[in-house]
Amino acid sequence: MQKLTHIVLDCDPGHDDATAIMLAANNPRIVLDAVTTVAGNQTLPKTTLNACRVLQWIGRTGIPVYAGCPGPFVRDPVIAGDIHGETGLDGPVFPECTKLPEQKHAVLFLIEHLRGSEEPVTVVTTGPMTNLAMALRLAPDISSRIGRIVLMGGSVGNGNVTPAAEFNMLADPEAARICFSSGVPLVMVGLDVTRKVLCYPEIVERMRKIGSCASDLFAALMSHFCKTQKEVFGYDGGPLHDPVTVAYLTDPSVLTLKDCRIEVDTTGGPSYGRTNCDVFGYAKKKPNAKAALDIDASRFWDLIEECFRRYL
Repeated sequence: MQKLTHIVLDCDPGHDDATAIMLAANNPRIVLDAVTTVAGNQTLPKTTLNACRVLQWIGRTGIPVYAGCPGPFVRDPVIAGDIHGETGLDGPVFPECTKLPEQKHAVLFLIEHLRGSEEPVTVVTTGPMTNLAMALRLAPDISSRIGRIVLMGGSVGNGNVTPAAEFNMLADPEAARICFSSGVPLVMVGLDVTRKVLCYPEIVERMRKIGSCASDLFAALMSHFCKTQKEVFGYDGGPLHDPVTVAYLTDPSVLTLKDCRIEVDTTGGPSYGRTNCDVFGYAKKKPNAKAALDIDASRFWDLIEECFRRYL
């Protein structure tokens, strides 16, 4: 029997984060220990409420939610309301949310949970990396308790907010730099692969036909997400960035990875927030991460469908 992977999902829901939550919360290979939230796609109160809303919708109210940092280490907050709307999850009509977040701060939870775990925990970040970086600064010893960091963010190629930077990296480059230099094994799932899993109308219809609570929510989410992605980027289908992290943990063969040295630009110039990926080893520096270079898009959508069919 395959050993289960315990994860903490640190996110900023966000439509694609919501799908990542659904994929992680009912997965035969994963135990979702907790969801922690950060400001990013919307403000912290909204992303935290959204995490609770999604877990309540799919009947996983026993999974705790911890609110974290309301802004980045140094720079001013960056919010993606143009993509995710006023609520951060525009599209569905949610019932009154009765699930409440825990009182403990997400950073303190991360420290205590990692220190207390009998085995290393995988930390998945699908938003700005502020919470994890703060935990690593406050308690450097937890680095030995993290099995690996799997993050959605960055890019070997171009960004999506500036020519250089992807949103999650630009939202808190200093935090990302702390995580990339932590010595923890790290997998970067960037725009190079997430832009290859576009949620075309036929994908939405394929999932809608399943008729589970998760697929219903997904279809409602995509009605807004795909519309704004078309308006802002011209995509015919919204790229489903964040769930690729959890899909990789479910089936590692879904991604093609390359060991490389990745350094985050924090100089403040036009490349601020860029993930400089030395995939060819020019600098002769020891690799500190694995960068995702390609994805089996067909397998990815199969994993999403399999997930939705596990729900009622």
